[in-house]
Amino acid sequence: MTSTAPLTTVAGYRTGTWDIDPVHSDVGFTARHMMVSKVRGHFDRYEATLVTGDDPLASSVTATVELPSVNTGNDMRDDHLRSADFFEVDQHNTMTFRSTGIRADGSDWVLDGELTLKDVTRPISLELEVNGFGPDAFGGYRSGFSVRGEINRRDFGVSFTAALEAGGVVVSDKIQIAIEAEFVLRPSAD
Repeated sequence: MTSTAPLTTVAGYRTGTWDIDPVHSDVGFTARHMMVSKVRGHFDRYEATLVTGDDPLASSVTATVELPSVNTGNDMRDDHLRSADFFEVDQHNTMTFRSTGIRADGSDWVLDGELTLKDVTRPISLELEVNGFGPDAFGGYRSGFSVRGEINRRDFGVSFTAALEAGGVVVSDKIQIAIEAEFVLRPSAD
């Protein structure tokens, strides 16, 4: 997560409104399974908008993830994640994030915000890596970020548990978040 330059002097930084490029982005997660391994998954459908300001620390991001698009590579597990045991997609189709600030933490950056899942909103802090800003091959302009963090799923009402005979549980409470986000700058309106 270490940034080699202060956020206020990132090479190629531009102000404006940016839309996520889902073809070059990934919203992923990891959960411990049966206390012995990790299962990874991601969401296939999501939207995000980044607004960069004159002061980069005043920039903001909003995102909406479609929970039915969960994909772990196993249809049976994905159906279980969509059920009332986990996401309850019949009642809660989306998960949302709204940033509340960006701050320095030593030589690293932290993205603070509010995550809403199953009608529960909690503050979260995510590690932010600024990967860069620059022109693309199509006459546009792009920016890229890596975001990492951890939540406790029980804090959001995702409380399914199944105890293992030898101790422990089938699915960990702690869920790792891993996002690779590439944004495209909207053309200016002038």
